[in-house]
Amino acid sequence: MTSSPTAPAPAPGALGAPRGLPLTPVLFILGSCFSLQFGAALATQLFPAIGSFGTTTLRLGLAAIVLLVIVRPRPLRLNRSQWWSILAFGVVIGGMNGSFYAAIERIPLGTAVAIEFLGPLVVAAALSTRRMDYLWVLLAVGGVGLFGLESLLGAADLDPIGVLFALVAAVFWGLYVLTSAKVGQTVPGQDGLALGLAIGALTVLPLGAPGALTGLLDLRLLALAVGTAVLASVLPYTLELAALRRLPRHVFGILLSLEPVIALAAGLLLLGQQATPLRIAAALLVVAASAGVTVTGRAAPPDTAQPVDEPPGWDLPTPTHATVTSEIPVLTEEDLHGES
Repeated sequence: MTSSPTAPAPAPGALGAPRGLPLTPVLFILGSCFSLQFGAALATQLFPAIGSFGTTTLRLGLAAIVLLVIVRPRPLRLNRSQWWSILAFGVVIGGMNGSFYAAIERIPLGTAVAIEFLGPLVVAAALSTRRMDYLWVLLAVGGVGLFGLESLLGAADLDPIGVLFALVAAVFWGLYVLTSAKVGQTVPGQDGLALGLAIGALTVLPLGAPGALTGLLDLRLLALAVGTAVLASVLPYTLELAALRRLPRHVFGILLSLEPVIALAAGLLLLGQQATPLRIAAALLVVAASAGVTVTGRAAPPDTAQPVDEPPGWDLPTPTHATVTSEIPVLTEEDLHGES
C-alpha cells in the first residue's frame, strides 16, 4: 500500500469553489457507507450456518484472492522491516474483522458500529494536542453509554459478550489506524494491502476454517459470501477511491462519520432490529463526536485538495475506512472506519 498520486485540484464546483460541494463524490461516499453496512447486514445471514469467524474467513479470503490477482505483489523484494509492518497490519485486520463480526452476531449492528467508533476516536485524541478532541471523545463515550442505560432500564438486553467483542473491535480499529499508516509509508504500491489481507485471513483461519469450508461447499452460502465481499469490500473501496480524488479529506471524514446512523438503518430495514429513541440518540452523539474531531482536527484548508493514499476499504467491515496517509488520519476509518 502506498500513497496514490496527488489528488487533482478541485474542479469547478468543488468545496470552496463558487458552485459549492460537488454532488457526485458525495454520492460515492454515501453509497460506500450504505454498501458497507448493508454488506455487514448480509453477512449476518451466514452466521447461523458457518458462524461469524467462518464468515470473516471467507470474506477476507475472497477479498485477498481478488487483490492478490490484481496487484501481483512481489514479496521477495520486501525487507524485514516492511514484512514486520505488513505482519502487524494483517494481524490487526484479522482481529478487527473477526471481533466485529462476532459482535454483530450477538448485538444490533448499529450498536456495534457505534461502540467500534471509539477506537479511532481515542487514537485521534491521544495523538492530538487539542483539548477539544478530548471533549469529542467524552461525547462519544456518553453516546455509547446510552446503550448501557437502555439495557439497565430494561428497554433492551445487550449480550455482554457481544459488547465485549465490539470493544475489542474498537481496540483493533485504533491499532488499524496506526498499522495501516505505517504500511502506507513503508511498502510500495498495493503490495502491503494485498499481503495484509492474506495474513488477516490466515489469522482468523484457525477459528473460521470449519465454517469457511462449509461455505465453500454450499453454493447458496458461497453466493452470500461473495455478495458480502462485494458489498463490504469491493464496492466501498471503488467508490471511496473515486471520491477521495475529488473531495477534501475533512469532507470525506465527515461523510464517513454517518456510518453509525446508516448501520442503525441497515439493522432496522434488513434485520428487523429496533431503532429505539436511545439508540438513535446514541448514534447521533457518536456521529457528532466523529464529525467534530474531523472538523476541528489538523486538516488542510478546505479549498485545497489533499494528497491521499489508496483507502484500504477492502479490509474494513465497518467502518472501516481509515485512510492511509503520511500522517495519522483524522477519522477517515478507516477510520475513521475496519468493520470493522
